Amino acid sequence: MQIKLFTIPTGDSGSAQQEMNTFLKAHKIQEIEQQLISNNNGACWCFCVRYLETVFSAASESKVKVDYRQALDEPTFQKFSNLRAIRKQVAATEGLSAFIVFTDEELAELAKLEDITIKSMLGIKGIGEKKVERYAHYFMAKPETNETPGPVA
Repeated sequence: MQIKLFTIPTGDSGSAQQEMNTFLKAHKIQEIEQQLISNNNGACWCFCVRYLETVFSAASESKVKVDYRQALDEPTFQKFSNLRAIRKQVAATEGLSAFIVFTDEELAELAKLEDITIKSMLGIKGIGEKKVERYAHYFMAKPETNETPGPVA
């Protein structure tokens, strides 16, 4: 974790604030501490910003949106649509944003699977043990049985 300090005079024209805002937008911020300092020379805000070294780039923010209706064949797209409906219900039940449950990219990969199993889910990029543990049971097909209890004839 890195630390950067900003000092912004209370009478700042906006340039020091702009410098700090530009920095904040470009880095993954962990914590900000602030304090108003006053002395004979005037007053200023002091900010201690703790951030991760990772810098976001415009390229990473502008992912190309995939049209899954075009990218998937019709049966796979129907399965994808059903999985999205399940994801929407799960997100509502869990009080989460839908993309936190599974992204569209992860759902598209799930839709391509013949059978959704824990093992096959773990093979999809972005789906780890925590997601499987928490959400897999919503998406795995329940075995259908047409059997009635009783002796075998």
